[in-house]
Amino acid sequence: MGQTGGVRIVAAPDKFRGTADAAQVAAAIAAAAAEHGIECDQIPLADGGEGTLDALGGANRTTLVSGPLGDPVSAPWRLDRGRAVIEMARASGLELAGGAEGNDPIAASTAGTGELISAALEAGARRIVVGVGGSATTDGGLGAVRAITPRQRLRGVELLVACDVRTTFVDAATIFGPQKGATPKQVELLRRRLERLAQVYRDDFGVDVTEVAGSGAAGGLGGGLYAVGAELVGGFDLVAEEVRLAERLEGADLVVTGEGFVDAQSFEGKVVGGVAALARELGVPVLVVCGQTFDDAAERVELISLVERFGTEAAMTETADAIRRAVSDALGARRG
Repeated sequence: MGQTGGVRIVAAPDKFRGTADAAQVAAAIAAAAAEHGIECDQIPLADGGEGTLDALGGANRTTLVSGPLGDPVSAPWRLDRGRAVIEMARASGLELAGGAEGNDPIAASTAGTGELISAALEAGARRIVVGVGGSATTDGGLGAVRAITPRQRLRGVELLVACDVRTTFVDAATIFGPQKGATPKQVELLRRRLERLAQVYRDDFGVDVTEVAGSGAAGGLGGGLYAVGAELVGGFDLVAEEVRLAERLEGADLVVTGEGFVDAQSFEGKVVGGVAALARELGVPVLVVCGQTFDDAAERVELISLVERFGTEAAMTETADAIRRAVSDALGARRG
């Protein structure tokens, strides 16, 4: 990277789940850059899952809605110049249900997410972005669809579902049900329920959701919203466009991205893979920092594992400082 005069790097990370959010990771990267007198543009990112609301400006409103198991939840969301940003995990998320252990995978409902969409419509939103990761639910979006009243208000409104998976509708039960606390018998029940619900959506809306990529996101919420007119889009692509990532990467000397775990899945619609691909197109070198790495990820990109560098305890309990130290060392080596 040579001398520091005029050098600019971009910090464009995802969260390190459970240890540091994306903004904290970006700040740690910026702190490392500052140690070398390097300018750093901080762009915390998300892929449609948790952190999407923060990546798109943060909450400026709160609405009391039904939580995943029916208890009232104060759900934060954002409204700015006609664009609403809703993170379904804030209304119907697994953490709100007490994790897989506290969840009732059969009863968990997306009603609160639908109530947030209704609140956004009531407030005059003309473009609504719904991030759908981190759900407690496998209700096929039925709770949300029923809660959007009157549904005619969706006409003329751009409803975008930011998906971090391409799973189809019925497969959501098998792939994600166990993560939400479902037993094998409950998974089969949920699968049959999604099959019946797909027929209901065909009958009521004239829409077949079964083969639509991303329709299984958030236990079928993607499919339910698709049935009432939503467009399903890649979560990373949507966030990258909203924050002008490509424009801000132009001319950078390095982009540093990362997440808690980097594996083969990280290059399939997730932040690390999306940043790496975009940087490659623009001719910008990429450095990935992560907690742990699996599969052949280290062969795809220049990568630093905090666990390998500092050990598991430091990586888990002093994450931001470990990121700062690792990135600072990497920048120092590049200057040499």
